[in-house]
Amino acid sequence: MSLRHELAAIAQHLHAAGWVANHDGNASARDGARYLATPTATSKRKIGERDLVELDPKGAVVGRGKVFGEIGLHLAVYERRPDVGCVIHAHPPAATAIACARGGNPIEVPFIAEAVVSIGPRIPKLPYAPPGDAARAALAPWCELVDAVLLGNHGVLAWGADPEQAFLRLELVEHLAKIALAAQPLGGVQPLPAGALGPLLAARAKAGLGRAADRAVEIESKLPGAAPGASDAARPVVACAPAPHSSVPTIAPGGARLADIVRDELVRALRDF
Repeated sequence: MSLRHELAAIAQHLHAAGWVANHDGNASARDGARYLATPTATSKRKIGERDLVELDPKGAVVGRGKVFGEIGLHLAVYERRPDVGCVIHAHPPAATAIACARGGNPIEVPFIAEAVVSIGPRIPKLPYAPPGDAARAALAPWCELVDAVLLGNHGVLAWGADPEQAFLRLELVEHLAKIALAAQPLGGVQPLPAGALGPLLAARAKAGLGRAADRAVEIESKLPGAAPGASDAARPVVACAPAPHSSVPTIAPGGARLADIVRDELVRALRDF
């Protein structure tokens, strides 16, 4: 199957899934040193292989057609992620509702184990920015850290090695959003225990899912807004009376010698000094 056929099929899938309306959404793919992109002002249900626009390495149109105004966001990802071969933007209703809501982002913190392996430890919600330099600046810090973001007051942007992987990541973001919104009347989603994240990120790092996945364990502690020492969140601590609501793993009395724990902490502190 040619790259043109794959990209045109993805565009049609976006419409069939109800994730775009009117002329909304866009998709692009890296084709060697150039790019293919969906044309602007065109319903995704009507896009065929011949309708795709060809772009040079800087995003300028080669030949006929007119590219969409948000191409800068796609290029920002490609510039920072040589492993990425496709970027997709759409407005899936549940995820876009979260992107546009006044409240928080219930899918930012992982609550389903499989999603951590597939898409990583965070789905951030970026502040609204009009297409252009401001939008690129908001997205740039995240390109190498995650594989999908919510665009504030806008929608979802997801990327992957090829059109299929990018589409699956977009699909997963929408699936998580539906679950999170359905859980709201029940008290909201409950994040995974802190101790579960490390093994899942290790599994992601071994799965060959791209640059962000390759460095999943290291990246988790570097995510913007991550708490200091986030990568050590799963390390057991000794507490006389941990708070009832605490998810911090503890060591039961007699389960380890205090002297050994103190020694390990001192060695770790000196190593990191």
